[in-house]
Amino acid sequence: MLIYNATMLTLGSHPRVIENGAVLIREGRIADIGESAVLRARHPDERERLDASGKVMLPGGICAHTHFYGAFARGLAIPGEAPRNFIEVLQKLWWRLDRALDYEGVKYSALVCLVDAIKNGMTTLIDHHASPDAIDGALDAIAEAVEQAGVRAALCYEVTDRNGLEGAQRGIAENVRFARRLRQQPSPLLGAAMGIHASFTVSDPTLEACVQAAEEHQLPIHIHVAEDPADEDDCFSKYRMAVVERLAQRGALSARTICAHCIHLSERELDLLAEHGAKVAHQPRSNMNNGVGVARVPEMLARGICVGLGNDGFSNDPFAEMKAADLLQKVSARDPRALGADKVVHMAYTNNAAIAQLFWRDLGGALTIGAAADLVLLDYAPFTPLHAGNAPWHMVFGMHGGMVTHTMVGGRWLMMDRQLLTLDEREIAAKAREAAERAWKKFAALGSD
Repeated sequence: MLIYNATMLTLGSHPRVIENGAVLIREGRIADIGESAVLRARHPDERERLDASGKVMLPGGICAHTHFYGAFARGLAIPGEAPRNFIEVLQKLWWRLDRALDYEGVKYSALVCLVDAIKNGMTTLIDHHASPDAIDGALDAIAEAVEQAGVRAALCYEVTDRNGLEGAQRGIAENVRFARRLRQQPSPLLGAAMGIHASFTVSDPTLEACVQAAEEHQLPIHIHVAEDPADEDDCFSKYRMAVVERLAQRGALSARTICAHCIHLSERELDLLAEHGAKVAHQPRSNMNNGVGVARVPEMLARGICVGLGNDGFSNDPFAEMKAADLLQKVSARDPRALGADKVVHMAYTNNAAIAQLFWRDLGGALTIGAAADLVLLDYAPFTPLHAGNAPWHMVFGMHGGMVTHTMVGGRWLMMDRQLLTLDEREIAAKAREAAERAWKKFAALGSD
């Protein structure tokens, strides 16, 4: 397929803006790239062609940390007084909602998020799942939704001791089972990780069992780290050390560890993240919503830590997350120079690609020859000059997910002219509402127990 007449923002280590640019796609990869006239002359026999009509072409969006299961929280009322802190948010909302999900709810909460992802140009997502009353086979239910949608997703089940030893063991077993399934039946769309909730909800024996299973099955570890001071307080109280120190001592910290949030960290912990090459997923909108604080992103980046952007289950608009990341640092530092669009775009594409490469080696977060053909077209007509030097500021302050008209993964169109090709949004919404109503009833019953 030849896509031509696009304003191409290649991003990557040598970013370019190619006016009237084109890409040639073969076998799911970018086979050639350059000016439209050149590629059309070079590949005259290419029959499948698409005139991008001047639309902006970008690499597909990548989300470093999300929760599909949280979709059914939209509009859900929490009985009683509103949660006063993060632990109460977990206890009153998330730890009741995840238990309220059945397998149908697991699947359709994923599907509604995947509809949102495709419409906003998000092509790769790293999910962290929990459904204590529907553990065995839960990742298969999500995988079915992912393959139906045609996006890429790395899946894991959240291991925690909050549901007892049996629940923790079943969580580990679900991660291992799914990893074995993917080894036996590989899918270019699916990846597997060892999910761990957080330090404050796993004992040493559980953490060690997770690390052992992850090493045995060569799985990345995906864990929440210091999202709230309660995580650090618990670790100091029980183990006389900080969270990142505990993870490092127990063998859970490495270049294959995805640490979500990382807000309340000491200097020593930041140094340990850098020393071990651990990856960090930053979720600014979620952090603001939960009132948990501001991650020290500039300091992490200065240490060479790979900090990417996730959304923690918020909407899948990568441009909204980039804008929030930039503005949050500025208001926190009271300094308009803080962070900047160039660094934010680097986080969202280059760093997120480095995180995604734990699962898919050919994702580079850039439009380059040999990369997976994951790309989007946006109906963005800049009214000021657009060039390689200012493209990040156009992306952060000029673009939004609603501008996405076409989404492609691995050379396959998932959406064209804003029409979903793999998913029936109305049917999914109708079935999701039925599943959500069941979940809400169980949610209410759990609150009265």
